Amino acid sequence: MDLLGSLGQPQSTPEVQCSRKGCRNQAEFQLLWNNPKIHTPERRKIWLACSEHQEWLENYLKERLLYRQTLPLPGTTGGAE
Repeated sequence: MDLLGSLGQPQSTPEVQCSRKGCRNQAEFQLLWNNPKIHTPERRKIWLACSEHQEWLENYLKERLLYRQTLPLPGTTGGAE
């Protein structure tokens, strides 16, 4: 680790990847969910999704009654082309 060499240098933001197993695409959406059996009602967990897997991950959460909402990931196009 080069602590002195990195002083004053802008740090690059790491690419945020989709939460779908095996996917390495850049995430564009936040899927907010919670498990009412173990989380308080206001608690929100977040999965990240690329445009290719957004629907699949939403359906997965909806089938298990865990889905709450989908929001664009700040700093991305959020599905806009």
